[in-house]
Amino acid sequence: MSPINAYLTFDGNAAEAMRFYEKTLRGTMQMMMTVGEAPGTEQMPADAKKRIMHASLAYGEGLLMASDSMPGQSYEGMKGFGVALTLDTVAEARRIFDAFADGGSVGMPFEKTFWVEGFGMVTDRFGTPWLINGGKALV
Repeated sequence: MSPINAYLTFDGNAAEAMRFYEKTLRGTMQMMMTVGEAPGTEQMPADAKKRIMHASLAYGEGLLMASDSMPGQSYEGMKGFGVALTLDTVAEARRIFDAFADGGSVGMPFEKTFWVEGFGMVTDRFGTPWLINGGKALV
């Protein structure tokens, strides 16, 4: 069975977000396709053709996928979930947390907890909520 993977939806900035995640997570972009690159989209408006139909980023054993909403489609942001990452070291977890916090908002500062050497909650500048664990489990 494969791990559970996240699929994120953005409002026109999926390409920028996924490139940021590729750099920050040190992952590998497997694919990024715009709506305009898909067959049968010739009649779509130009602003729709620029949006991401599907992107996938491999990192560790996980896969982060994303697309953009279509122009005119109601977009309410990301609510009711968080993407959880567990890193081997506190240093790596801190590096990722700090990158996501730059331009984002910290929900819980990155610090030692009773369950792990380092944990923090942050929403990045693209609106994606992250829960980041790093180091040894303490319970």
